[in-house]
Amino acid sequence: MGQTPSTEMHHWADMTADRIIKQKGDKDLYVLASGITPSGVVHFGNFREVITVDLVARGLRARGKKVRFLFSWDDYDTFRKVPANLPKQDMLKEYLFQPIVDTPDPHGEAESYAAYHEKSFEAQLKKVGVAVEPLYQAQKYRSGEYKDQMLHALKNAPRIREILNKHRTEPLPESWLPISIYCEKHKTDEVENIRFDGVSKLKYTHSATGYEGEIDLMTTSKAKLPWRIDWPMRWAYEKVDFEPGGKDHSSQGGSYTTAKEIVEIFDWKSPVYLQYDFVSIKGAGGKMSSSKGNLITVNDVLDIYEPEMVRWIFASYKTNIDFSISFDLDVIKTYEDFDRNERLAYGLEEGNEKKIAVAKRVYELSQIDAMPEAMPFQPSFRHLCNILQIHRGDLSQARAAYQAEIKNPRDERRFAERSERALFWLNNYAPEEFKFELNEKAPSQTLTAAQAKFLASLSQTLKTSGAHLESDKGLHEKMYELIHAAELEPNDVFPLLYQILISKEKGPKLAGFILTIGAKKTAELVDQLL
Repeated sequence: MGQTPSTEMHHWADMTADRIIKQKGDKDLYVLASGITPSGVVHFGNFREVITVDLVARGLRARGKKVRFLFSWDDYDTFRKVPANLPKQDMLKEYLFQPIVDTPDPHGEAESYAAYHEKSFEAQLKKVGVAVEPLYQAQKYRSGEYKDQMLHALKNAPRIREILNKHRTEPLPESWLPISIYCEKHKTDEVENIRFDGVSKLKYTHSATGYEGEIDLMTTSKAKLPWRIDWPMRWAYEKVDFEPGGKDHSSQGGSYTTAKEIVEIFDWKSPVYLQYDFVSIKGAGGKMSSSKGNLITVNDVLDIYEPEMVRWIFASYKTNIDFSISFDLDVIKTYEDFDRNERLAYGLEEGNEKKIAVAKRVYELSQIDAMPEAMPFQPSFRHLCNILQIHRGDLSQARAAYQAEIKNPRDERRFAERSERALFWLNNYAPEEFKFELNEKAPSQTLTAAQAKFLASLSQTLKTSGAHLESDKGLHEKMYELIHAAELEPNDVFPLLYQILISKEKGPKLAGFILTIGAKKTAELVDQLL
């Protein structure tokens, strides 16, 4: 992006960038890494790791450093469980315990099950401005790229076993070897009794059939390192300087604990590490899981929030704090918070110097492109929802309500993105009490004489231009004046007006709602009862 953060800036991404430079030395190029096994749909919880690396990469680039952001697809891992949310369950079961990369795509769209999920997630990352250098581990293992590393691990099996045993309640047997094999005949990793000849050959037994096989590490494409050894091996192979990890990997005795020691066997030091916590969806409950099928993807979140807002949400939280993404009524508050941060960043809302500096840096990190010179136009999400409902979802009519405020292509994009998301939220997630449809004809009502007097006065007021129609406050005060003149209480009037307008007992704040609908249209509906 090119922005240079203030020396007083204390955003966690900048602090982590400084820590990387301090611990790894002042270099021109830093290697940052992330990765996932495409065992199913890549969900929004997985995205936290990727956006964490992206934000740190921006911190380094802001300091004039070059960055390689490696994203490893561990598609040579084993297909161990058929996710509940996928088609062709019986077909997928036939490929259990084989490499994910060899499992067919049940959707019939990609060359494999793995490729379907890889392409989908890579496309989603582009939408939120995350650029990665993908590495496909099946290609690397099968091409023989890691044969020397596997051989090195086997020759150091006692040291690796000793490290792993420090954190196990039941020690690994002395016959254990740091290698996984896919049976050449039966294609699955259900193998046992692996024996290494000390040079390059491995013998094994296929546990389900008793088949005896033999492979040569120098020529085979059927072997790989298990996860706890594979991870640190790749740190060394790619010379990784930074990689975060979830708290499930970060616990004492977890994969990061052992990887820190195993990586030294491969003549490298562990990367700078940052633990991140989980993300949940408000109302969904629990940790997202590909195998359980209770998934929300980046695309699902982008249906509700603008791309910059998705980035902003993560930039706003420290990585060790878990949080929820709201799809319920709190969506409105999230938009209000984002708009407030945007105004602070542009100096259009008051705040102390530190608050403004933090807001600006968070906002910079949330941008997909460079920060616009002028603040984009901000249609209130709540107001936009009302405008869209008044016009029955017609985006062109809704846009006309903002004609004077849309000044450039960025404003145009803001309106398009926000209005489409408001409409999607209204149709899919908004609570019923928030939704309404503006009446074309006022429903019949039984009026008291006092209510009829009030409605007649209100209609006349709405037809007469003046200060009372220039602001919500002005109309609100005028309406109370008319209520008192008719010797009524607000409860005698407000539910009646909502019934006339939207056939409900309540709705958006009435004065502002009338002005949004239009004084003329409201008067027309009121007059139908007089």
